[in-house]
Amino acid sequence: METFILYLVGIIGSTATYYVNTKYKQGAVRSSALLTLIVSGFLYFFPHLLSTYLTQYIPAVFIGASFIGMVSKTQLSTYFGLSLAGVIFTTILLNTSKFFNGYGGALGTSACISLLVILSIPYFKSPRKMTVGLLLLRKTILKKGRKASRRDVDLSK
Repeated sequence: METFILYLVGIIGSTATYYVNTKYKQGAVRSSALLTLIVSGFLYFFPHLLSTYLTQYIPAVFIGASFIGMVSKTQLSTYFGLSLAGVIFTTILLNTSKFFNGYGGALGTSACISLLVILSIPYFKSPRKMTVGLLLLRKTILKKGRKASRRDVDLSK
């Protein structure tokens, strides 16, 4: 049951941060900090409402998941993707966090890995069934190609 609660915290942390960031236009850092302060402060002042295990791990899972919610709207814009990234983050953190010492911290590294996993699977709304990463790369290349062709046209005048 405690593990299930941590998975819910991972989902809520990523989606709530993204929601506050995009809906209320608070910015990624402010959204993450505000929500983490609320969750951590509540558990600091009321530590006996939950088990010691949950009181210890909920703030860490929430702040790590809030790193996921800091993603740009152009990179990941579905709540399903954010929820799935929260689940992957929680799985990584619970099983392998001790291996990430010296790599920027377990929270940031796990959040980065979970976002990369989500961005590499096929995007659900894409008619071409390409991954989000490939679509963004294609978009970037086409923009650079257009700029280069415009420069060539401008130089010929």
